Amino acid sequence: MKWFGWKAAGREESRPALEFRRARFAEGAAFGALPQSYAEQVRALYLRNAMAQRAVRLVADAVGDAPLTGTPETIALVQARSGGQALTATLAAHLLLHGNAYVQMLTDAAGDVVELFALRPERVTVEPDAGGWPIAYRYSVGDRSVRLSAEEPRPEIVQIKTFHPLDDHYGLGCLGGAASAIALHNAAAAWNAGLLDNAARPSGALIYDPGDGSTLSREQFARLREEMEASFAGARNAGRPMLLEGGLTWQALSLTPADMDFVGMKGAAAREIATAFGVPPMLLGLPGDATYANYKEANRALWRSTILPLAGTILAGLTQGLRGWFPDTALSVDLDRVTALAEDRERLWSQVGAADFLSRDEKRAMVGLGPGAAEVAP
Repeated sequence: MKWFGWKAAGREESRPALEFRRARFAEGAAFGALPQSYAEQVRALYLRNAMAQRAVRLVADAVGDAPLTGTPETIALVQARSGGQALTATLAAHLLLHGNAYVQMLTDAAGDVVELFALRPERVTVEPDAGGWPIAYRYSVGDRSVRLSAEEPRPEIVQIKTFHPLDDHYGLGCLGGAASAIALHNAAAAWNAGLLDNAARPSGALIYDPGDGSTLSREQFARLREEMEASFAGARNAGRPMLLEGGLTWQALSLTPADMDFVGMKGAAAREIATAFGVPPMLLGLPGDATYANYKEANRALWRSTILPLAGTILAGLTQGLRGWFPDTALSVDLDRVTALAEDRERLWSQVGAADFLSRDEKRAMVGLGPGAAEVAP
């Protein structure tokens, strides 16, 4: 049944999905000081964390470079750059971070689709009808807003989303789930940087002991603190000799190696980040993970468990959106041309080739090929 074409009366007064969007990132409050909005999370967590960036880029670039099968026209549309962006790689990054990806179908004067452009997901809101079914999307930038129809068979915009158990119209990204691990990783890096600025240990303590039991006045304490921060704190003043006045004694302090070692904590946080984005930790340069025997197995697992499912979701959404212009289109990843899966295909071909009880056409079907030409007897 074609729900999207219904023109229900009163749909302008009933837009339940808009409330979901405003509350979507309210769950971030459980993390305490972590940012709650998507834009704030991207700035504070993703843009400042090398592990999160590398994990997303690793998956998105692989999706963007994956070889495709389909009609030549649709493959050319999907692989063409629009506004400098690589379509499938951009959509993959949006799905990983936000959970939603939106593709605007740009047409010419004749109504034929000529370009596909990925819109920023945080700028898009759903406009459902009275029954809650999306019929349009509104893309807003500042004070400007444009309404894009989603009605088939030739929609102006296509939404691709991940599963969200509590939202009917928006998907769930990985950034929120990885927020605490990313914040911990950033905090550990900042702590280590602070330790390096102070020679990897607290400088020490100034003890005031004039012998008569008196203490420093408020003005003396403030002046001494300002002089310490200006003349002796920071990396530029490392190793600088200190001149003390009468009654002041310098007591050096230090941390144990266990107190100073944040490598273990950073490594655990980095592995949690990798897990959230579906990337084997070994591929991010994290040693000590015993799940994969070697790099080759980890790369194969990345393709099987993360890249191919994500690429399948994206290509299925694009196929559905393009069917109004290209009824016979069927976009998919060409597994025979994926280098990381070459051993899997070779093993399959060997097993099928050795099966004498299968006919030639059955063997071709098992490896994803159509019936071949009839064999001619000599």
